[in-house]
Amino acid sequence: MGYYDGLFDALGLRDWCGGGAAQDGPMTMAQLLARSRGGGEGEAVATTPWWQVPFPSLDTLNASCPAIWRTRDLTAWVADGFLAIKNTLKVVLDPLTQPLSWLLDGAIWAMLAVPWWVLVAILLVAVGLLTRSATLTASVCLSLLFLAFIDHFDYAMQTLSIIFVCTTICVVLGVPIGIAMSKRDGFQRSMVPLLDMLQTLPTFVYLIPLIFLFSVTESKLYGIAIILYAIVPVIRLTDLGIRLVDKDVLEAADAFGMTPRQRLLGVEIPLALPNIMAGINQTIMMALAMVVIASLVSAPGLGVLVLRGIRNLELGVGLIAGFSIVILAVILDRVSKAAVGRISALTPG
Repeated sequence: MGYYDGLFDALGLRDWCGGGAAQDGPMTMAQLLARSRGGGEGEAVATTPWWQVPFPSLDTLNASCPAIWRTRDLTAWVADGFLAIKNTLKVVLDPLTQPLSWLLDGAIWAMLAVPWWVLVAILLVAVGLLTRSATLTASVCLSLLFLAFIDHFDYAMQTLSIIFVCTTICVVLGVPIGIAMSKRDGFQRSMVPLLDMLQTLPTFVYLIPLIFLFSVTESKLYGIAIILYAIVPVIRLTDLGIRLVDKDVLEAADAFGMTPRQRLLGVEIPLALPNIMAGINQTIMMALAMVVIASLVSAPGLGVLVLRGIRNLELGVGLIAGFSIVILAVILDRVSKAAVGRISALTPG
């Protein structure tokens, strides 16, 4: 007997429900507790005050009407549906995503193959050209030398190579999507729910379907998760930046006879570049956050040390690796923000 037996009887749905309230399969926790206390479920219903009647959830309604699915039936249906299309998805996605594995593996190999002093010099030259700041370049140099001193340099370079590849792909895909959203309101409205879902979905949930589609030894598994998680800011801020371009400037461009493509490349993108760069900065930070989580599915880098510290309860290993991630995050954040500042200063208006 369930809490809502009377409701189904009053609606004349007892025959549809199947008569009794018994349900084949494992009992729920409530049923087990009721049995362990020496009383049946009907007794619990009879002694429950009306203000304590539970919400009509799937499991509660199933106790009165076995024809209604339980929550476990719903989750089993979702799992079965995904497994039914898994092979088809794998056939389609495998060749499309294989270049991502090659890029990630190649970038990691290149980072580790180059001598440390050459790699440090290349990174410092890049930082100097992007920021034009001797102080920031010196700080980056000291940070890299510190990571090398504590034997975390190779791990940091693996993490940096993954971020570089995934961020580049996010920019290549995200900027055109953001531009398309800024030009078509209907496309923007259709994309916003998807972007909201990608931005709020828990990080671990990204890994669940990918584990079923790809082997944990394939680099594209964690690469796809990082890209999906980190691409949202660059899309949103590209869309926002182009929409914020002054209408008077656009009217002047039209008056000069610019084609839509000339106006986009010569006016809108340069004026929106500070916002686009801010989106890239946020994408870098989100990629760094996700690459640590991705160590659960064989992503190399500093996340491996954090995971080792958790698994083996090695406090020092975990804390030092976490501090190294902070150093890398500060470097990436300061350099990207300095680049945004330079671009903003050079952008007219």
